[in-house]
Amino acid sequence: MALCNFHNTLLSSSSSSSYSSSFSPLSPFLKPPNALRFFTKFSTSPFSLRALNSSNNDNPTGESAGGEAGQRRISEQSSWEAKDSEGRDYLYRLGKEADNMNIAVGARAGIIDDLFVGNFLGRDSDIVFDYRQKVTRSFEYLQGDYYIAPVFMDKVVCHIVKNYIAHLLNTKVPLILGIWGGKGQGKSFQTELIFQAMGIEPVIMSAGELESERAGEPGKLIRERYRTASQVVQNQGKMSCLMINDIDAGIGRFGNTQVTVNNQIAVGTLMNLSDNPTRVSIGQDWRETDITNRVPIIVTGNDFSTIYAPLIRDGRMDKFYWQPTHEDIINIVDRMYEKDGISRDAVVRIVDTFPNQALDFYGALRSRTYDRSISKWVDDIGGVENLGNKLLRRRKDEKLPVFVPPKQTIDALLESGYSLIKEQQLIMETKLSKEYMKNIDD
Repeated sequence: MALCNFHNTLLSSSSSSSYSSSFSPLSPFLKPPNALRFFTKFSTSPFSLRALNSSNNDNPTGESAGGEAGQRRISEQSSWEAKDSEGRDYLYRLGKEADNMNIAVGARAGIIDDLFVGNFLGRDSDIVFDYRQKVTRSFEYLQGDYYIAPVFMDKVVCHIVKNYIAHLLNTKVPLILGIWGGKGQGKSFQTELIFQAMGIEPVIMSAGELESERAGEPGKLIRERYRTASQVVQNQGKMSCLMINDIDAGIGRFGNTQVTVNNQIAVGTLMNLSDNPTRVSIGQDWRETDITNRVPIIVTGNDFSTIYAPLIRDGRMDKFYWQPTHEDIINIVDRMYEKDGISRDAVVRIVDTFPNQALDFYGALRSRTYDRSISKWVDDIGGVENLGNKLLRRRKDEKLPVFVPPKQTIDALLESGYSLIKEQQLIMETKLSKEYMKNIDD
């Protein structure tokens, strides 16, 4: 009678007929065609000892006792050769995924083969570190002390926290926060200040990325950016979110403008993310283990009535209308002019002199006061004729003349303000398009 152990050794004795009876093709212990090959190999000897799975110590050359070369493993513990339930290894599944964006794969010790993990890079090397740094925003350029409106901060912080603890809440939490309001009111800038205060490293998109010459590309980009924000949470241990600026300019419908396939796909992608924030596909096969971390989405715009209504419904988008009060404007502008030595009373006078203006008006007002100083600095470096040589083709050891910023006074700021108001009125009153095209409708 034969004694079999298919994982270690097979010891059989008796005659060749015992093999044919014990290991017939119909035997439940061995399925064809393996049984037929086994029978033809061992039926010629009355007594044989074979090692089906020999260790590297017993057979370092990777060959069987009969001289036949066996399959050689890359390493003792190789995840590349690990089989799933269908018998497919990791490389097969990775190659099957169309446009694979599995940025969680890195050279980590104990995860992939030691052949690909070198000590010169450290035991853990992230192969996509540079990629994430290009996509995410860190806000090192925001230097100084800025004012954040308390109402604005409460709304953004509450939305972010609700999404990160959504699994603990017994309620439906909208994934998207839509911040809308007048132009130049500081929606994006205030949000970035909150990100910096909270230590959030967001992924930021613009409306210009919501259209492409290839159908489906913007929707895929939204999903990729969302998964990137999720990977920031998983791999770096930092809070992250996806922010889309001026979304109504990208997917809004204005008058008789044409709606493209990409507009529809982008809207459908955002709706799907709102309904399934933890299952995000970028083209590969669905896997039960592919769970994406839920990260909030924040969008800004001027008029959300131009956006597809099912996207902005209450279950998917939490809407927040931002219109800074008179006190908010004074506090923001006061913090803006604080380093120039402008008193709060002077700021109140400036704001009252130019009412009903957006916040960016007061920033442009301060920037206009630099014009005369810049003109004087251009003359100091040799005039406009030598401007290109001085700025771009100077020697490394050659330094530019020191730029002296102008001293800010309330009279200079008011003068700049009146100049900006005059330009605004000229644009609204002088409509040259009607002069050039007589048949244009009002």
